[in-house]
Amino acid sequence: MRFGRISKAVGVAAVAALALSACAGNTGTTPTSAAAGKQGGNATVVEVNAFSSFNQGSADGNSDINGNISYITHSGFFYVDDKLNVVHNDKFGKYEKVSDDPLTVKYTVNEGVKWSDGEAIDAGDLLLSWAANSGYYDDADADAKTGTTYFTTAADTSGLNLTEFPEVGDDGRSITLKYAKPFADWEIAFDMDLPAHVVAKKGGLADEKALIDLLKKTPRGDAKAPKVNAELKKVADFWNHGFDTKTLPSDPSLYLSSGPYIVKSVEQDASMTLVKNKDYTWGPEAHLDEITIRYIGSAPAAVQALKNGEADVIAPQPSADTLEQLKALQSQGMTTESFGELAYDHLDLNFSGPFKDKKVREAFMKTVPRQDIVDKIVKKLDPNAKPLDSELFLPSQAKYADSVKNNGSANYASVDIAGAKELLAGATPEIKIMYNKDNPNRVDAFSLIRESATKAGFKIVDGGLGASDWSGTLGDGSYDATIFGWINSGVGVSGVPQIFKSTGGSNFNGFKSAEADKLMDELIVTTDKGKQDDLTAQIDKQIWDEAYGVPLFQTVGVAAFSDRITGVKSSPAQRGVWWNVWDWQVK
Repeated sequence: MRFGRISKAVGVAAVAALALSACAGNTGTTPTSAAAGKQGGNATVVEVNAFSSFNQGSADGNSDINGNISYITHSGFFYVDDKLNVVHNDKFGKYEKVSDDPLTVKYTVNEGVKWSDGEAIDAGDLLLSWAANSGYYDDADADAKTGTTYFTTAADTSGLNLTEFPEVGDDGRSITLKYAKPFADWEIAFDMDLPAHVVAKKGGLADEKALIDLLKKTPRGDAKAPKVNAELKKVADFWNHGFDTKTLPSDPSLYLSSGPYIVKSVEQDASMTLVKNKDYTWGPEAHLDEITIRYIGSAPAAVQALKNGEADVIAPQPSADTLEQLKALQSQGMTTESFGELAYDHLDLNFSGPFKDKKVREAFMKTVPRQDIVDKIVKKLDPNAKPLDSELFLPSQAKYADSVKNNGSANYASVDIAGAKELLAGATPEIKIMYNKDNPNRVDAFSLIRESATKAGFKIVDGGLGASDWSGTLGDGSYDATIFGWINSGVGVSGVPQIFKSTGGSNFNGFKSAEADKLMDELIVTTDKGKQDDLTAQIDKQIWDEAYGVPLFQTVGVAAFSDRITGVKSSPAQRGVWWNVWDWQVK
């Protein structure tokens, strides 16, 4: 299985990049399935959001549901387990640190590993993944509005951008990355992505070899001397958007699998069915023959599907009554798990339009009823829930209290309508708030924010969008604020610049701070955990100082499954119940 970058918890409402301290080291083991059990059978899983892209690595495609589909249809060098251990998948291939100075890492795919169309997974696929996630060819200057950003990856490119053009191995299955500086996340920085032979042909090239030649001959981008490479841009444009779809493409090459399951059918905005990849031997063997995923945004409706036997596994974004409803089903053999997710809900303000003025941002932040939101949305799930006062730490982390004490969040601890009015000085800005209108918790948060902000003079426009549409709208400038969240992979620090750096692939609101950028550049090359925490706390303060928006609360994860299916375990990180899908069995 493959590691996923920080992804939008679209079901949470979009969750942000947390600088987590629970970062576990590599176990060095080969993943194995659970003890041999019944093979075959099927399961139905309910997801909160609707599928929209077979490229979860792009800025538009980076959502929780797309990431989960990618996870079970793609394989790679490692995955993250429910204890936040990085587990090497030696059946897929090997990667090893060749040198510490300079930091050099070699990746080799094993012989026999292939795409579901029979094409071998090789150095070309690795090279495309590196190109898409390194920003190596970009020469864009955001301030001057010149140059080109080729691959619009959701990932932070700062780490891989420290590498030279990779050395391609004579075996045709390996590449070696050499870094100019130490890189904190080198072990989880790189993995296999999309099929190079498909991207090459769909991008206008003759074949994968032509793509490799194009990447080799194209120099590193230079913002001081921008020059558009039309061939590369055509390839990148296809990578960026060519895999976006809500239906099953007529061309099977657009949904190739390298993992335990292959997509069989898609019903737009309703469901997806996957079948076992019978050729897959380069990872833990899956037991189930078929998995159907239904998209149900309403937690009560998901619970009802479980009760009626229409679903075997659900992981809803819970409303206040969800746990009580699930507990009532335990007598019927249902199992329920509740846990703190590595995720949080938040309100982000665009640094443009009416919010270009920092005073207007500060005024709006003063109106957000964070305590009321916590009380009405998550208090019944977690009686100890409190408003989250950090964009980068969770309350369970040792550094949280220290960061909160110094980051300036106290200025927005409670609603201050009078203070907001004073900052507005008679102005009545119109603010359009975008959110997932199919998610009951997002609807409730929007309603509470609208009611409070109106008292200060803001005119609130409802910008709610459907479950399969709102994610792709992030960053397009069609709204002024958005309620969403991020869910973290549970390892590494690269999620911080991914969201908050001025050039971050998931910086959707245009936040820009020269000081924060400088600190994030230092963060990714810092390997000492204590120093990482100190730098992250400084970045947290910069975010609050610039009136970025407000975090709302850490989300509570809930999963439930029937006694028909065994082997299901929940992870607090972004893959949730899916992280060990190969262990699922029909009882």
